[in-house]
Amino acid sequence: MKALILAAGLGERMRPLTERTPKPLLEAGGKPLIVWHLEKLAALGVRDVVVNIAHLADAFPRALGDGERWGLRLQYSYEGPAPLETGGGMLNALPLLGEAPFIAVNGDIWTDYPIARLPDEPTGQAHLVLVDNPPHHPGGDFVLAADGAVHDTPGGDRLTFAGIGVYRPSLLQRWRETIGDTPCAAAVPPRFALAPLLRAAMAAGAVGGEHHRGQWTDVGTPQRLTQLDAELRGSTGAQP
Repeated sequence: MKALILAAGLGERMRPLTERTPKPLLEAGGKPLIVWHLEKLAALGVRDVVVNIAHLADAFPRALGDGERWGLRLQYSYEGPAPLETGGGMLNALPLLGEAPFIAVNGDIWTDYPIARLPDEPTGQAHLVLVDNPPHHPGGDFVLAADGAVHDTPGGDRLTFAGIGVYRPSLLQRWRETIGDTPCAAAVPPRFALAPLLRAAMAAGAVGGEHHRGQWTDVGTPQRLTQLDAELRGSTGAQP
């Protein structure tokens, strides 16, 4: 199985830290956020990892090289100076990911989620990891049913999407059917969010998921980065 690390964002809420350093390369616990993911993927046995890049793109190959130090083969999917959003970024990376289901992880999160628990294939179009709602996102994103299906229906206890999932390429290949003839679709390459595609698949009963009750941090502000760094440096149980 191949993996995609989403690392193309501008990191606007992290300024001034991200004016010279892309957010996934900011350090917590003595190593860049993206390196925590690379180490986990390597330990799982993944060998091919694609990193999508845009903002300060040259910084990634300088910092990570070809991935040999982790036993990985790193490839970079350059989106141009402006990020293509999550959906467009995934679509742009598909030629490097191939035709099999792939893992995708947001490059700006930290978690103790055991990535080996991910299924090799989703039962439908996608398998999402959900977490308890953090204080900055109390409303959550999706509902996880007792049978493991993920819905976007009113009511129910909503959870937050962790930015970790397994996807079939066919979910991305149907992007035009989902977002229609919009200014985003007219861009070359197309720029669009992943959420509408996921919601369409959910409506068809084609998205499953799980609830991770362990540690998870969306490193969206300098304050959260500082807090995570302190927790990791002070914890003897923090594992890659």
